Amino acid sequence: MQRASRLKRELSLLATEPPPGITCWQNGQLDDLRAQILGGADTPYEKGIFNLEIIVPERYPFEPPKIRFLTPIYHPNIDSAGRICLDVLKLPPKGAWRPSLNISTLLTSIQLLMAEPNPDDPLMADISSEYKYNKQLFLLNAREWTEKYAGQ
Repeated sequence: MQRASRLKRELSLLATEPPPGITCWQNGQLDDLRAQILGGADTPYEKGIFNLEIIVPERYPFEPPKIRFLTPIYHPNIDSAGRICLDVLKLPPKGAWRPSLNISTLLTSIQLLMAEPNPDDPLMADISSEYKYNKQLFLLNAREWTEKYAGQ
């Protein structure tokens, strides 16, 4: 019951005061959500619209939601299945999830990760080394993917 009331509260807040460039809505059931993140200005993802799937576990907020990209994205911390390597999406001791965090905070963290990849904790080693050692090529590839998969 706690999960349902908390989710309703979070979703209504996301609807009335969404973080800039982020929308989130229910996809049928209460525990199946969808979100869209707009690629940030001055990033290779600019003008892209990225769709995400959010599955809220039974134990939420004591367990983080499972979030993955549905839109392909060229990024060192996001793999081809859309899985995201981000500490706030994992439980301690390896992760930084806390019940005080919410879906809005997570989506904002993902948006920040898109703007500032963490090549030292990659899911995609090849993209990570490209980001570190040949940034121009990384930016070119990321822009191409954005146009191809996330263009309006």
